[in-house]
Amino acid sequence: MTDTTAQSTTGAVAAGLATIAADGTVLDTWFPAPELAAEPGPSGTERLSAEQAAKLLGGGATAAVGPGLATIAADGTVLDTWFPAPELAAEPGPSGTERLSAEQAAKLLGGGATAAVGPDPRRGVEVVAVRTVISSLDAKPVDAHDVYLRLHLLSHRLVKPHGQNLDGIFAHLANVAWTSLGPVAVDELEKVRLNARAEGLHLQVTSVDKFPRMTDYVAPKGVRIADADRVRLGAHLAEGTTVMHEGFVNFNAGTLGTSMVEGRISAGVVIGDGSDIGGGATMGTLSGGGNVRISVGERCLVGAEAGVGIALGDECVVEAGLYVTAGTRVTMPDGQVVKARELSGASNILFRRNSETGRVEARPNNAVWGGLNDVLHSHN
Repeated sequence: MTDTTAQSTTGAVAAGLATIAADGTVLDTWFPAPELAAEPGPSGTERLSAEQAAKLLGGGATAAVGPGLATIAADGTVLDTWFPAPELAAEPGPSGTERLSAEQAAKLLGGGATAAVGPDPRRGVEVVAVRTVISSLDAKPVDAHDVYLRLHLLSHRLVKPHGQNLDGIFAHLANVAWTSLGPVAVDELEKVRLNARAEGLHLQVTSVDKFPRMTDYVAPKGVRIADADRVRLGAHLAEGTTVMHEGFVNFNAGTLGTSMVEGRISAGVVIGDGSDIGGGATMGTLSGGGNVRISVGERCLVGAEAGVGIALGDECVVEAGLYVTAGTRVTMPDGQVVKARELSGASNILFRRNSETGRVEARPNNAVWGGLNDVLHSHN
């Protein structure tokens, strides 16, 4: 008799999400619900459209919605929008932002929202309650409310870096004076400073920028940030991450697991679980980097004052003081010289500079650098 049970388990099929390095290397693929199948079709992998992904993986990752409080300047400019509890949603409705009544604000944001809204003569602004909908995270942002919701999704860990469209966000964001009293229109700053002094208050200006500090809007669970000024809203910090005083994390960048950040993580750079970015190290650039996507795999060490302009796979080490750009000429163990971009995404490599010849060398990473200190990261 034929064993039909055995026949039914000879194939497999799954829809998933893959992380692809700049050179096309597959860094990982996550299959949330793999299945055994009798006749799944020919072997292979195909890329899915947004519609196919929503159908096979669920529509919740393709749209977002959130009620919030927006600060509006006298000329109508949106200075910020705070979304305390943004959500991914399957079908939240058409994209856009609507103003909420006092009753709607109290229902969606809590009773405190009623007292939080209204004119603020001291700053010359009005705080209004809003509800913002993004019907597709694959579409470009349409206004400042839209951008702020996307930045909150990142810092709330609802979306990973590169998990949504952020094209053109700078055009939607105003340059704002971020102060101890809240966001202020730059042109009104001196007037607001005088208003504060008239009330016996000292106005502290922490920055003049398009992006505020993350911790003024989101404080993720299980992280340590030694200097809040150095983490922008839109940073993605996984639980167990420590950002030391000289560390910096930009928007649409951050960590995917327990990590030590003592250096600079520029926009778009992603750091894998168990990796250490040493003091003064620089990961990527915001300007001039082209379309290269830089990532660091798991259990990597980038030494102090070092940096990379390529992707690192897992278990890699870049020695202190060495900056490996895509065009750096690297000597391989067999004497062959290649450009570093040819090694992008490769694992188990030690990058070092030969102290006698000055050449940058790539060697198998057979040494154990010791990994992160569990004591520092297990009690965040």
